[in-house]
Order: sequence, then structure tokens, then C-alpha cells
Amino acid sequence: MASVAELKAAIDVALQQIGDGQTAVQSAGEKLAEAQQTLAGALEGSGHETVEAAQASLTQASQELEECLAATLVAVEQAQLYVATL
Repeated sequence: MASVAELKAAIDVALQQIGDGQTAVQSAGEKLAEAQQTLAGALEGSGHETVEAAQASLTQASQELEECLAATLVAVEQAQLYVATL
């Protein structure tokens, strides 16, 4: 059985990994936003359904990344609450 100190250290490592993941997700979100702007600029005025579908897919991906970040924030809060009880 792990000691309290070992458990806290392992949780700290996990929290750092979550933070790294959050940074990657935020970066991906920024890249998606850039892609949306580039695509919108390049295809301005086009009413083709595939262009609209591409834009809709990028919007959905951005929303899902936001949901991912929100979920990781909850995970961090819960882990921190647990550490506080140790």
C-alpha cells in the first residue's frame, strides 16, 4: 500500500499531465480557429454545401475541445479536493 506522500506525489504527476494535455487542447483550439478563418477567407461567398459542411465540422470540433477542457478542469478540482482530504 502506498504512503500518503507517495499518493500525493502520484496525484501531482497526474495533475501535471492533465495540465500538459490542457495546453495541447488549447493549442489545437487555436489552430482550429486559424483554420476556420483561413477557410472562410479563401471560400468567401461560396454557398457550396461542402464548404458549409467543412465550416460546421470545424465549429463542432472547437465546441468539443471546449467540452474537453471543461471536463479536465472538473477532474483537476476533484483530484485537488481528494488531496486536501489526505
